[in-house]
Amino acid sequence: MRVNPRAGPCDTSVNQADAIINAVDPYQIRLFVSGTSCDKYPAKQHARNVARKLGVSQGLIFIAGQPTSNWRDSDQARPFRQRRYFYYLSGVGESDCALTYDIGQDVLTLYVPDFDLRRAIWMGPTLSREDARDRYNLDRVMYQSSLVPELVSWLDKRASGNLLYMIHGSEAPEGLPADLPLDVDSLRPAMDAARGVKDEFEIRMIREANRVSGLAHRRILETIHKMSNESEIQGSFLNTCISNGAPNQSYDIIAASGPNAAVLHYVRNNESLEGKPLVCLDAGAEWQCYASDVTRTFPLGGEWPSRYARDIYRVVERMQEECIKRIRPGTRFLSLHNLAHEIAIIELLHLGVFRGGSLSEIRESGASKVFFPHGLGHHVGLEVHDVSESSIMALHSDFDHDQYGPILNPPGSLAPCTLSASLLEKGMVVTVEPGIYFSELALTNARKQPHAKYINFDIAEEYVHIGGVRIEDDILVTARGYENLTTAPKGEEMLAIIRQSTMQS
Repeated sequence: MRVNPRAGPCDTSVNQADAIINAVDPYQIRLFVSGTSCDKYPAKQHARNVARKLGVSQGLIFIAGQPTSNWRDSDQARPFRQRRYFYYLSGVGESDCALTYDIGQDVLTLYVPDFDLRRAIWMGPTLSREDARDRYNLDRVMYQSSLVPELVSWLDKRASGNLLYMIHGSEAPEGLPADLPLDVDSLRPAMDAARGVKDEFEIRMIREANRVSGLAHRRILETIHKMSNESEIQGSFLNTCISNGAPNQSYDIIAASGPNAAVLHYVRNNESLEGKPLVCLDAGAEWQCYASDVTRTFPLGGEWPSRYARDIYRVVERMQEECIKRIRPGTRFLSLHNLAHEIAIIELLHLGVFRGGSLSEIRESGASKVFFPHGLGHHVGLEVHDVSESSIMALHSDFDHDQYGPILNPPGSLAPCTLSASLLEKGMVVTVEPGIYFSELALTNARKQPHAKYINFDIAEEYVHIGGVRIEDDILVTARGYENLTTAPKGEEMLAIIRQSTMQS
């Protein structure tokens, strides 16, 4: 049976001539309906998911969208980026909106800006009620002028015990009573839990973000031999993304050449490529507010310029492949992080970077964090470091600290750094992004630490010129395993593209 791979979760268009089913064969039949409101962003489904996570049958959720604002001391507007919690419950990418969800009545209401003639003349009209009803999966669309009166009406009619759920109490609109029945503690954890597992629509958005990112990464491989500065890499990536309908980036582009590749979040992107052995490009397009997160490390020519670069790439390649193939529901991601460290230690022992200790001794010393200083991955979704009920890099408070402390660093981002147990679930999208880095600063500090006895600094210094290697893909957890959503070339395919482009020039 052939179906449209881009169809929405309600598309029933099936070519009967293509459906040849043997009665004795097992089949999974999925019906889809195209061209209906079912293919809209599933805002109502998300609202119901959040209510279930809240564990209440009554109450009112209120969230304000991102307002327009100017740069400080300027009349120029800041680039608009929709608030992600608001987007999850609305699918609306317009500014100056708000929404409510009446849990008991199961009514999702969007409030759009009142019509402003002057603003419409200068900037174009804001989102109208009619357009919003047509475009979004909502029950009601009202103007902002109705928001406070409707909130007051709900407060007056509410049954005892019903609460107004908000993420931040400071966002309460002016004009409401001072003694609000407000709960500002429960909504954010409930939304984080709901966002951890993606539905089919969300997976399609992440898949499309990866498709555009793959095009941009491939284009750079095809033209890297013509480039002379990191800035050209950044410019090329942006050009491809914008040309393919994805003007926004999930995060600042990292185009780090040579020793700069040892700086994990290097974003200056302004140095010459001359004499550099490789580039670490960490860049991911955003598609309709959903992120991709992709890293590739590649030489400037079609071959690795030295055994140092080749060997470290192969180490990181093995770390990633061994971890990805173990992803499935029920896997503990922290165990994969541990596996990546063990592979790194074994391989660096073979290269002579580590010495004088066994795998367990070096691991327990914390020496591997000198070369692999970050987590193996994180959730991806509406944020590049997306939220979830609990971290995929979580520690169990009773027994994990002693076991995993030597291979974990203090939290450095929103995710994946909380301290509660979690397992991978079907529908989660996570990154697998091992890396090996040779940072002068890290090596200088390591010389002063007890684990210095396990590091051959003379050999480690021979790798400093390459900076580091990181490889990163976005992995969907499926019912029986995983699917790699990332399409950017890597490994031998990556080298072949560079080689062929160089020969053709």
